[in-house]
Amino acid sequence: MPTLPDLTDTIAALATPPGTGAIAVVRLSGPRAVDIADAVFRGKRLHEQCSHTAHVGRIEDEDGHILDEAVVTLFRAPRSYTGEDVVEFSVHGSPYVQQAVLGLLLRRGARLAAPGEFTLRAFLNGKIDLTQAEAVADLIASQTSAAHAVAMRQLRGGFKTEIARLREELIHFASLIELELDFAEEDVEFANRAHLEALVEKIQTYLTELMHSFQLGNALRYGVATVIAGRPNAGKSTLLNALLNEERAIVSDIAGTTRDTIEEVINLGGVPFRLTDTAGIREAQDAIEAIGVRRALEKIEQAAIVVYVWDISETTLAEAYSDLQTIGHKLIRPAETPHPQAALIVVCNKMDRNPYFLTEWLLQPNAPEIPTYLRPKGDAPLDPNMLPLKPAAILPLSAKNRMNIEYLKETLLEVAIGKGVNIESAIAVNARHYEALRRANEALSDVLAGLKTGISGEWIAQDIRRALACLGEITGEVGVEDILGNIFSRFCIGK
Repeated sequence: MPTLPDLTDTIAALATPPGTGAIAVVRLSGPRAVDIADAVFRGKRLHEQCSHTAHVGRIEDEDGHILDEAVVTLFRAPRSYTGEDVVEFSVHGSPYVQQAVLGLLLRRGARLAAPGEFTLRAFLNGKIDLTQAEAVADLIASQTSAAHAVAMRQLRGGFKTEIARLREELIHFASLIELELDFAEEDVEFANRAHLEALVEKIQTYLTELMHSFQLGNALRYGVATVIAGRPNAGKSTLLNALLNEERAIVSDIAGTTRDTIEEVINLGGVPFRLTDTAGIREAQDAIEAIGVRRALEKIEQAAIVVYVWDISETTLAEAYSDLQTIGHKLIRPAETPHPQAALIVVCNKMDRNPYFLTEWLLQPNAPEIPTYLRPKGDAPLDPNMLPLKPAAILPLSAKNRMNIEYLKETLLEVAIGKGVNIESAIAVNARHYEALRRANEALSDVLAGLKTGISGEWIAQDIRRALACLGEITGEVGVEDILGNIFSRFCIGK
């Protein structure tokens, strides 16, 4: 586990990406920030200047050699990002200048900042809470408008506000129950049990909604791993091209054209989907194809969504069932996991060859009211309950003619983020939030069980305190010492 650095030092780091650019920013923060800056900056004496001011001057090394002409910006404690004295040097973006200025600051007494140390100091100095600190990293990593919007909402305290409201309501009842314990011999009741039960049920409903929102939060942070799978010549590469609206994958009538995986990213409703076109699943004809099939199956095991492409003109129902059994077993995940349950979408492709084909036959293969000529080729008496994973959706489609491509995109988005999740509301964006919410919900379930069985207020108070502690972990109000190092070690150095 990463350990916390010495937070009494003055730290320095490059706050802009390394490399050549017009401008680079070197950041300095800590009790000696202004002293160190005055020692290298030739312009106005910074000790005599007001906070939030910018000054033009020269940066000189110990021998009086000019390293650069720069703009220095001064932020005095506590009105800075970290809550400490902060000085930022805006220098020319030459890699040599960047390293020369940083090296000079280190020689003058600063220490190189650890990953995320500036934001860690902002948290410890009460400038932001833990959810806002994590939002900084999410904002830097955001690649879509939706991910940016969620990170900004977290940074502005949206999630913190909701958690604080829940904790405040619980604290009120906890204090009343604690008060009862002081008057245990007098058998008085300050906390109305019926009101407490209603409150706990209301909070649990909201916690459940927040846990469900993790599916969207996880998708926005990492993208949705989506694998296009099926038999050779089923139209997988054509489908990939149709989704991307470009000729990304080679398409031919020769079975087994795709030998390796092809990966691209598509933005649907602000959510990035990492699409992977795979080799056709069949008995390999040569060693190279065998590698491609193995990689396809590995990608399926890692996927959040698998789009199974069924060529209704060539592949029989029995063959499709066999494929879906193989894929389904690889998508079964443990019940207790914060990650989205792997989902299966079946695309009945090449509907242009048989526009009267009924997709319902996948789940109702022996329905007597469906005429024989509408049934899949070679249908057999198969039981849909034999499938290890029921498809989330079954769509008729013609990738070649782009029929129902937009419908497939809508389905992908709905399956990925779930129904009823509002991107404008508070969203749990990482597994740490999910786990704390889950444990808080469990503690509240114990509170309800205790209320229904009439156990002592002492035990009810203990379960409420446990729920409060779990909620407090999310914002960093309690019990965070052992996780701070892990959280901030994932940040970039200059943040």
